[in-house]
Amino acid sequence: MYVNWLAGPLLQITLLIFMVRREFHRVFPRFFSYILFQTLKSACLFVVYRYFPESYFDAYWTGNAISVIFTVAVMDEILHSLFREYGGIQILGTTIFRWSCGLLLLLAILGALSGSETGGDRVVAAVFAFDRSLRLMQVGLFLLLMLLCRLLRNCSRQQVFGIALGFGVFASVELILVSIVMWHGNGQAAIVSLLKSTAYNAVTLVWIGYLKQQPQAVPCQRSRQLRTRILSVWHWPRQPLCRILTQALC
Repeated sequence: MYVNWLAGPLLQITLLIFMVRREFHRVFPRFFSYILFQTLKSACLFVVYRYFPESYFDAYWTGNAISVIFTVAVMDEILHSLFREYGGIQILGTTIFRWSCGLLLLLAILGALSGSETGGDRVVAAVFAFDRSLRLMQVGLFLLLMLLCRLLRNCSRQQVFGIALGFGVFASVELILVSIVMWHGNGQAAIVSLLKSTAYNAVTLVWIGYLKQQPQAVPCQRSRQLRTRILSVWHWPRQPLCRILTQALC
C-alpha cells in the first residue's frame, strides 16, 4: 500500500511537469489544478495517516468533497474543449451539464438530510451520493466520445479524449468497487483501496501518454461531415427540437 501511495504522487508530479513543459496547463487549467490538488491531497493524507490516525477520517472526506468540486470543473472543461467548434452546442451542453450537477447536488443533500445519519455522517452521505452520480456522468461522457470517434477520424488522438478516457475508466472501476463493498461489506476494504489506487495510477499513466503526444487537429472537412451526418440521421426539419439544435450547430 505504501508503494502505491508513493507511486501516485510521483506519477502526478510527472504529469504536471509534462503539462507545464508543453504548456497544456494553459489549455486545460482546471485539469492541471485538479492534478495539483490530488498530489497535495495524497501528501497530506499520508502525513495524517502516519502521525494523526484519529483525524484521518475527517481529512479523507474533506479532501473527497473538494475533489468532487474539481471533478465538476474538469468535466465542464472537457465539454468546452469537445464542442469548441460548435458554439451553440457548446453553450447548450454546458447549460444542461451545470443544471444536472445542481440537481444531483440537491438530491444528494436531500437524501442525506432524510436519512438516519447524524452530524458529520450526513455530510459524508451527501458527498458519497454526489460523487457516485458524477462517476456515472463521467462514464456517459466517455461513451459520448466513443460515439464521436466513429464520426471524427482523429478524435481518439486528441488530448481531451485521453483526459475523458482516464476519467471514464477510473469511474467505471470505482463504481464496480463501490458495488462490491455495498454487497459484501467492509471486510475487503484494504484490497478495495489498493485496487482503487492502482487503477488511478494506471489512469495517470494514460494521461501522461496522451499529453506527451503532439496535438492533433481535427480537419475542418471531418467536422463538416459530422454536422451533415447528425442532420441526416435525425431528419432535423421534421422535429421542432432538432430545428433548435440545427441552429446551435451552425
